[in-house]
Amino acid sequence: QVQLVESGGGLVQAGGSLRLSCAASGRTFSSYAMGWFRQAPGKEREFVAAIGWSGSNTYYVDSAKGRFTISRDNAKNTLYLQMNSLKPDDTAVYYCATGRGPFYKGRGEHLYDYWGQGTQVTVSS
Repeated sequence: QVQLVESGGGLVQAGGSLRLSCAASGRTFSSYAMGWFRQAPGKEREFVAAIGWSGSNTYYVDSAKGRFTISRDNAKNTLYLQMNSLKPDDTAVYYCATGRGPFYKGRGEHLYDYWGQGTQVTVSS
């Protein structure tokens, strides 16, 4: 059974940084692309970033480019999201998800098959 467990969320002031982690089990982690999504209060869940199986290829939503960095450690079965220069608009529950294959296929939620429970990120102004 695939399990994804996010951690690292919390309360931070605008301009601060957080590093999210997603520990994966139950599947060959290195065989799948991974993604981060977020859902703000009253809004639909949206794509934030994704990474291919090797870590060589990364993809970001425009609002995250230059501020967020997605990475993975296949030896540790762990996905990361380093978030810098945080803004109040980044406040959301952040979810990690596994892709349906080794390569990034897009931003749609239907392209990801397993999801974590989410971790809350709150950015105060």
